[in-house]
Amino acid sequence: MRWKPIKKLFTRVTWLVLLFCISSLSAIAQNIETIMAPGKLIQAHAKVEDDCKQCHVKFDRKAQDTLCMSCHKPIGQDVREKKGFHGRITDITCRSCHTDHKGREQIIVSLDKSKFDHTKTDFLLKGKHAKLECAQCHASGKKYREAALECVACHKKDDTHKGSLGAKCADCHSESTWKDAKFDHDATRFALVGKHTDVKCVDCHKGGLYKGMPLSCVSCHKKDDEQKGHKGSFGERCDTCHTAKQWKTTTFNHDTDTRYALRGKHRSAGCKDCHTGNVYRDKLSQECYACHKKDDKHKETLGKDCASCHSERSWKEPPKFDHDSTAFPLLGKHVKADCKSCHDSVLFKQAPKTCSGCHTKDDAHKKSLGADCAACHTERSWKGADLRFKHESTRFPLRNGHGSLAVKCAACHSSPTSYRNTPLDCNSCHKKDDKHQGQLGTRCESCHSDTKWRTTVFDHNLSIFPLTGRHINVPCKSCHESNKFKDAPKDCVSCHAKADKHRAKFGERCDSCHNSRSWLAWNFNHDTRTKFALAGRHLKTTCESCHQSPAPKGRSVAPLSSTCIACHRSDDVHDGQFGGRCDQCHGVETWKGFKPKVGMVHETGDSA
Repeated sequence: MRWKPIKKLFTRVTWLVLLFCISSLSAIAQNIETIMAPGKLIQAHAKVEDDCKQCHVKFDRKAQDTLCMSCHKPIGQDVREKKGFHGRITDITCRSCHTDHKGREQIIVSLDKSKFDHTKTDFLLKGKHAKLECAQCHASGKKYREAALECVACHKKDDTHKGSLGAKCADCHSESTWKDAKFDHDATRFALVGKHTDVKCVDCHKGGLYKGMPLSCVSCHKKDDEQKGHKGSFGERCDTCHTAKQWKTTTFNHDTDTRYALRGKHRSAGCKDCHTGNVYRDKLSQECYACHKKDDKHKETLGKDCASCHSERSWKEPPKFDHDSTAFPLLGKHVKADCKSCHDSVLFKQAPKTCSGCHTKDDAHKKSLGADCAACHTERSWKGADLRFKHESTRFPLRNGHGSLAVKCAACHSSPTSYRNTPLDCNSCHKKDDKHQGQLGTRCESCHSDTKWRTTVFDHNLSIFPLTGRHINVPCKSCHESNKFKDAPKDCVSCHAKADKHRAKFGERCDSCHNSRSWLAWNFNHDTRTKFALAGRHLKTTCESCHQSPAPKGRSVAPLSSTCIACHRSDDVHDGQFGGRCDQCHGVETWKGFKPKVGMVHETGDSA
């Protein structure tokens, strides 16, 4: 139990002794290095002269450069970043140029200015910089690397911009000459184009002011804006119309750059004719009425859509109004009619839509047919064959001869105001053609037709004298000597007097014996039609043998006695002694034969 604490104590003592010995050996070795040093360090390194490890690493000569750069940090940074003079030289150790241990006053930076390669620095010498002395840029008492790289550090007195453009003078100026600036204006927010490329800087950048310059055209061209007459009314965006190539020539395309394409006379109109205010601030209405209110002679009765009638070619030009889209489409001669013919005033909607509204002076009917002129007339022609009126729709349709175009309205209608009261009977128009002189009445159509007046279709069978037999083919004139047809006699003898061989002995009733089929084919039955039946020799006796006297008016024959003696007086040898009853003794077969009848009584005495 007692051994373990003793062992721990011994171990600790041993380690302390070893550490002491090692530190003593280092101190001895350090003193040896100091004794063996080649010489005093420069004044700047004197503080580390007794501590060689600050600059040297045993058995590793290359590690010395690392220790140098750990102390000279800016140079070490240049080397690591490969910039500056020290960053660009290769395969050279620090001691190659900066050898120390040569005394306190020794200058270890040995620089041959005549042979120094400035291209290995961060500032290449070009143009006039190549001819400058080192002291002109590298100030005395300062390290060369501390020389400023900015142009303004040396050219501050030459900066006419007074720092307003910053320190990057090389953006504009070159090493060849300070005054010749080659600034790329296209890299700014205002690229130079057109005539702007020829303009001197001072023309726009007055007073050396470059930053914060206004970019609007009007800032430089305000005078031109006044001369043009805009006076700021079109805003500051001059480039919307003008170009950098030519101020006076505008390239603004109203058709593509706006929503209102200019056509017709709008192209020649001045901007101020429409844009009376600020063109950008005051937005214009695209309606015609906004500008042409003073030209609206219709006083808004047709609305505000002027373009529906007028065109941009000319406000006064005959309008392109489509009348067919209205309640009154134009047809026929209305198409060529002048607007003023119907529209007495420019308040077009007040124009009448009825025919009579315009054609009162043409209404020869004097309103007797109403105001609907279109019921008869057409738009093609007010007069003539272009009438729309159809007579078939009336109570008197026109047919055949009446339908001929040769028949004019005036032929039936005495005046244009009497169309509705025109009589419908034939006689009203054809009275002058009535050769019957009214004897047959006014029903002309019962004989005549509307095909041809002279062609009749009278049915004689409907009259009191129907035509039969040979009467059918007899010409009318044979019986009707005049057109007064009713004057024609109805008795046979009036026409057949020449054919009457009886010489009127049998009166005027020829039809009692004769018929219409044939005059010679007569037939009179004496037995049935009279009270004196014919028998015996009487059958062969001619009519005139008995009928010797003319028949009186209205009678077929003259009255005859039915006694024998009336005809046989000349044959009476008895000289009338036996009276007039010859038939009591004589027979009809023969006169000479005598056959007294039974019970015959003598006139002179007793009965037989």
